[in-house]
Amino acid sequence: MNVQIFAEPPGYLDFARLGPLSSAVAAVLAESARRRVGDMPLAWFEEQAARTRSAAARLLRAAEHEVAFLSSTSHGLFAAAAALPGEGVVLVPRGEFPANVYPWLRFEGRGGLRVRWIDEVRLTPQVLAEHLDASVRALAVSAVDALTGYPAPLGALKEVLGPGRVLVVDAIQGLGAVPLEVEAADVLVCGGQKWLRAGWGAALFLARDRVAGLMAPGLGGWSGVEGPLAGPAPRPPLAGAAAHTMTNPDYSGVAALGVAIELVLEAGVAEIGRRTADRLGELLDTARAAGARVLLDAPAGGPAPPGAGRGAAEWSGIGSFTMPGREPAAVHAALTAAGLTTTLRGEWIRLSPHATTSGEAVQRLAAALHPPRKESS
Repeated sequence: MNVQIFAEPPGYLDFARLGPLSSAVAAVLAESARRRVGDMPLAWFEEQAARTRSAAARLLRAAEHEVAFLSSTSHGLFAAAAALPGEGVVLVPRGEFPANVYPWLRFEGRGGLRVRWIDEVRLTPQVLAEHLDASVRALAVSAVDALTGYPAPLGALKEVLGPGRVLVVDAIQGLGAVPLEVEAADVLVCGGQKWLRAGWGAALFLARDRVAGLMAPGLGGWSGVEGPLAGPAPRPPLAGAAAHTMTNPDYSGVAALGVAIELVLEAGVAEIGRRTADRLGELLDTARAAGARVLLDAPAGGPAPPGAGRGAAEWSGIGSFTMPGREPAAVHAALTAAGLTTTLRGEWIRLSPHATTSGEAVQRLAAALHPPRKESS
């Protein structure tokens, strides 16, 4: 992996919130801006979109027409919720990030599916099977949980769901950073601003042909129909994911997304995931050595609760911890003072390194969690 094109601060541990751009992405954004000031060659932007679609299809192991571009992950999730009208239920884990909750709630009662909550900490195939009945039409789940870092077993979940139901995956906390079973996703959405390091402005929207008969173009606008200017509305929807688009995307954001995906493909998701997981493991082991309680670890002095504990094969890029007996805000402030960028959510401090995170971050964490003792006078 060419780490020289990345230049995030050595203590940056917040890719689950925002990923610093690579120099290659910054360069294509600058070129896009330059062209917009000049003669506005639309062909160049269209070429970049085609290049991005090709790269995204390879990353998602999909046909190119199954991939479209929207403005954000939330936009994609609203499009997914709008695409599943009629009677029935969508299963949603209660701990999902709000972006994967509100689209389903907003369409519930407005012609969309009814929300049925899953309360378990970890969504396993066994848990899913217990919630299935004839009314269930879809499952909405994050590929990687935004707080715990738990990676959903997408392949096994889709196997339990079966071909007549839709697996909707919010992949923004994992795509490009850790290996995901992307083939299992019927619908997948992912913005570029986090682990893909492409910045804001564009998101991937995957809608596989195998579920085309189960979905309607609920948010599809003029860009999602055949010949929108060729005759009176309504026009027939386009085939593939484009049917769910409202308008043209931000082509600068799409170009940046394409360069970012090509970097991921060049390095290899497996290698990126290995490095990311190794660095996260070092950071969490350092926190444990300082007395931290890591989320999903077994509680001190007791057995692991159902669904807790974390195996080596389950590492993602996200881990959270708390320091028993110490005020979380004070711990977070100490980390910030040590040059570490992390996220504080309630009592939990979230760490989210990437493959390019240096060992210096581990050293800074150790120093911040083991402050020097004041000598008594």
